[in-house]
Amino acid sequence: MPSVAVVILNWNGRGFLEKFLPSVCRSSYDNLQLYLADNASTDDSVTFVQAHFPQVKIIQNPENNGFAGGYNQALQHVQADIYVLLNQDVEVEPGWIAPVVALMEQDHRIAACQPKLRAYHHREFFEYAGAAGGWMDILGYTFCRGRILYTTEKDTGQYDDVQDVFWATGAALFIRARCFHEVGGFDAAFFAHMEEVDLCWRLQRAGYRIRYCPQSRVYHVGGGSLPQGNPRKLYLNFRNNLMMLWKNLHPADRWIVLSQRFFLDLLAALKSLVAGKPKDMAAIIRAYRDYRRWKRSYNAAQDPLPRKKLLQMTGVFHGIMIWRYYFLGRKKFSGLEKSEK
Repeated sequence: MPSVAVVILNWNGRGFLEKFLPSVCRSSYDNLQLYLADNASTDDSVTFVQAHFPQVKIIQNPENNGFAGGYNQALQHVQADIYVLLNQDVEVEPGWIAPVVALMEQDHRIAACQPKLRAYHHREFFEYAGAAGGWMDILGYTFCRGRILYTTEKDTGQYDDVQDVFWATGAALFIRARCFHEVGGFDAAFFAHMEEVDLCWRLQRAGYRIRYCPQSRVYHVGGGSLPQGNPRKLYLNFRNNLMMLWKNLHPADRWIVLSQRFFLDLLAALKSLVAGKPKDMAAIIRAYRDYRRWKRSYNAAQDPLPRKKLLQMTGVFHGIMIWRYYFLGRKKFSGLEKSEK
C-alpha cells in the first residue's frame, strides 16, 4: 500500500481548520500521514491544531510565498509515495483516499489524479475549482467537466466515468512525489492560481497521464483566500495564464494562440470598463505589463521538457470554448462535446 501524505496549506485559516480538519482526520486509509503546512499565519491556526489535532504534523514556512511557493517549501519536508495537496476549505468523506490510490496504482504513468469536486454549500452541484476534471481549449482557456466559466452543473452521474483530463484541481490534488519533483514542482512565480494547470501540462509533456476518479468525492467551499470578483484574483488568473501559455506551448502554436488571446483579453478589459468595473480593467492591464516583464527574464533553458502541439495533448477541446458558451449557448460540457461531432 503506497504511503500517502495529506498536506493542507494554511494561511490564517483557523475557522476553516476548525470546521473541516475533523473530516480529514477521519480518513480511512492505513498508510497515512497528515500535515499542516502553515504559510506564516498571523492568527492562531498553528496553536489551535497543535492543541486539538496532535496527530497532524506541523510544517512552518518562514514567509507566505503563496500556494505555489508554499507547497514547494513544505513538500521538501514530507516523505511519502503520494502527496495529497488539500485546500483548507475542503470537507472529505472517510473513504476518499483509497479509490484514487487504487486507480493510480493501475498505471504508474498516472502522475496526478483528482476526486469529484462538489460545492460545499450546494452539495448536489459541481464546484468551480475542479468539478469532474480540468480541460483546456485551443486558445488556452481552462474549464471543467461540469463547469464552464461560472456555470456549474448539477451532478446527476453524467460524469461518473474514469477519464484522462488535461489538469487536476489544486483543491484536492493527488500526485506522485517522484513526478512532482521530477518536473520541478510548482512554478513559484505564479504565487497562486493556474499553478496546478501549469504543473499538469508539464507532467503531460514529460509523458505522464492526469486522471479523474469519480469514486472519490470531496466538498469545496471555494474562494477561501481570494473570492470570485476580486481584482487581485482576476490579475493573477490573466497573468498566470499568459505565463503558462508562453512556457508550455509548442513554438508553432505560441504566436497564433497568444495573438488571438491578446485581442480577446482586450475585449474583456473594455467590457469591464463599460460594465463600470474600472478596477477589473486595470487588473488585466497590470497582468499584461507584468507578463511582459516576466517574459524578458524567462530562461527557456530551465525547462528541458519536450513541447507538444496543443491538439496532440489529452483533455484539449478542439474549439473555442468562449465562442460556444456566449454565442451558441453551450453552457454544459456535454454540449461542447456534441457540438464537435
